[in-house]
Order: sequence, then C-alpha cells, then structure tokens
Amino acid sequence: MSTATAVPVAGPLWTRPFKIVFGVAVFGLLLVAWRFLVGLGPATGLNDGYAWGLWITFDVVCGTAFGCGGYAVAILVYILNKGRYHPLVRPALLTSALGYTMGAIAVGVDVGRPWWMFKIPFVPWQWNLNSAQLEVALCISAYVVVLWIELSPAFLERWRKDEAHPKLARFSRRTLPVLEKALPWIIALGLLLPTMHQSSLGTMMLLSGPKLNALWATPIIPLLFLVNAVIMGYGVVVMESSLSAHFFGRKRETAMLASLSRVMAFVVALWLVLRLGDLALRGLLAESFSSGALSFWLWLEIALVAAALAMLLRRAKLVDAGWLFAAGLVTVVASTLYRFNSYLTAFNPGDQYSYFPTVPEILITVGMLAIELAAFIWLVKTFPILSGTRPRARGEV
Repeated sequence: MSTATAVPVAGPLWTRPFKIVFGVAVFGLLLVAWRFLVGLGPATGLNDGYAWGLWITFDVVCGTAFGCGGYAVAILVYILNKGRYHPLVRPALLTSALGYTMGAIAVGVDVGRPWWMFKIPFVPWQWNLNSAQLEVALCISAYVVVLWIELSPAFLERWRKDEAHPKLARFSRRTLPVLEKALPWIIALGLLLPTMHQSSLGTMMLLSGPKLNALWATPIIPLLFLVNAVIMGYGVVVMESSLSAHFFGRKRETAMLASLSRVMAFVVALWLVLRLGDLALRGLLAESFSSGALSFWLWLEIALVAAALAMLLRRAKLVDAGWLFAAGLVTVVASTLYRFNSYLTAFNPGDQYSYFPTVPEILITVGMLAIELAAFIWLVKTFPILSGTRPRARGEV
C-alpha cells in the first residue's frame, strides 16, 4: 500500500509543451466565440435530422464517461473498502471534475439558446418530470458541483499555508475540518449521481425508437452504458497515472495499477457477456454479420473490448508499465467506440439526412481537450493532487 503524501508537482509552469497546449486552448476559445457570433448553422454540420453531433457525442456522452475515474475509484475505496487505492483518488477526482465541467460547457456551446440553461436547476415548475434528458441535465449539473467539493480539500490544504493571504488561510483552516466531517455524505451523493445519469444517457437513445439500429437498441442499453462508464473510468485512471509518472517524474504505481487492472478485467468481462448475451437472446447474431458497415463497427467494437480483456488477463504482463498503459488505452478506445456507435454511427433519422462534423466542430473539440489538459497541468503543479512526485528537470510538462 502506498503511503505517499500528495504534494504539488515541482517545476515551472510555462514550459514549451504547456505553451503549445495553452495556445491550442486559446484558439479553441476564439472559435467558440465565433460559433456564438454566427450560430450553429455555419459552424456545424447539424440539421433537422441530426440534432446532436460531435460535441454532444464526444464532449458530453464520451467526455463524462472519461470523467468517471473518480466514480470508479470511489467504488473501490469507499464501497469495497480497498484503501490501498487511495493515492489514486485525488487525480481521478481532478480528471472527473475537469471532464464533467468541460462536458457541461460543451452543452452550452451546442444548444441553440444557451441563455435559457439557467432554467434547468432554477425553474423547477417548468420541469418535464417524464424526461430522461432532464434527469441527465440535473444530475450532471449537480455532479459537477459535487466533484469540485470532493476535490476542495486539496485547495484548502494549499491555501491554509498561504502566509501572503492571511484571510484565505484562516478561511481554509476553519473550513477544512468541517468539510472533512461532511465528506462521507458528499461522497455518497457523488456515487449516486453518476449511477443515475450514465444509465440515463443510454435511456435517451432507447427513446429514439426505430432511428437507432436494433443491434444497439436494446432494453438493457442503460445497464450497458453504466458498466461502460465504469470501464472507461478505470481505463482513464490507468492512463492518467502512467502519463503523470512519465511527464512529471512521479513514482510509478505499477503494483497498484496492476491490482486495479485485475478488477477492471472483471468489469470488462461483464460488459462483454452482457453485450453478446443480449444479441444472442434477441436473435440478432445472424443480423450482426449481415448489416453492412454497421456489422463492421459492431464487431470492431466487440473485438476491441475482447482485446482489452485479453490484455488485462495477462497477469505476468501487468507488471510492465507500457503494457498497463496500452491496456488502459485499448479499453478507453473500445468503450468510446461503443458510445460513438450508439449516438452517431447506428443512428439513422432518415435517408434524406446525413451528418459529418465540420472543421470548426473538430477544432473546437480539440480546443476543449487542450483547455482540460492545460487546467490539469496547472492544478497539479499548484495544489497537492498527485502523490510521490519528485522534480523533473528535462522534458517536463
């Protein structure tokens, strides 16, 4: 079990890689401003058939699942009482907070009238209580707040030692003990909310009826989305830990990640059994080989999941940091493809409609990823997020 204390990463912020990431982020923000000036029509490939595209599919549907690392690790640490994974909690929470925050911002960029979004949390008398989309919006909004509260002890620990700002230091010293007592309840809420909205993201596509191909339109799609979110969360945690160790000179948590990967193998196997079992029970195995391009995407999705499972079951290989990272990457790619297939590839609103993301859509998505990455680098260099860090003089990020 690792007992390393979380500390800010040593080293300057304005390194060459950070400047590049920051420049991409600024360019993305300029494109977002342009999108609001010209509207959705000139900026996107959306139309009456495809009301959502790359921003919702990747930035929200996949982005929030990328942010389920905190949810997945919290299940291990706080529900299954696996305290040895505790050093992974803060970086996982940071990844989750950034992923969900950018997902919420992406919704604001995507909708036609973002100035009415305040009605979602603040005008309950206009709610449609039968709407799965309302439940997703409320849960994601609440979960963004919960994630930053869960992460706030890292900020308070840093500020309470800030002699240059005595008022902030006093506030932090008074607030931290109170927050620590309230955290069990906040963590419980943080476990409930993703369980609700990740499954509801699947429910939303089930409501599309015959527009979603039968190979994906299954009654258990809410369950598949929920398990898929846990898988993506685990995969992102493994990748984040591996990349942090490489770029920040952090002590590698290879033994911990190997143990985590064995847990991940069980969850991946569960999803694969559910997916294949559902196709078999609904009598769609023959159709899964005779649906043209959709058959290719279906079996690519399943093949990648099976490859990830095979990698995770190679216990002798899990002691290798490169193998661990590759296993996490394949897991994330496979899970992302399933969500892309469910929301775009297998969705057909009619032969008269077609969609492909425009260049601005793609560049804005890249810009949002750059914002998230720049924020991650700044936060881990400023606040005690990562444990077991040491200075890295050459090639640091």
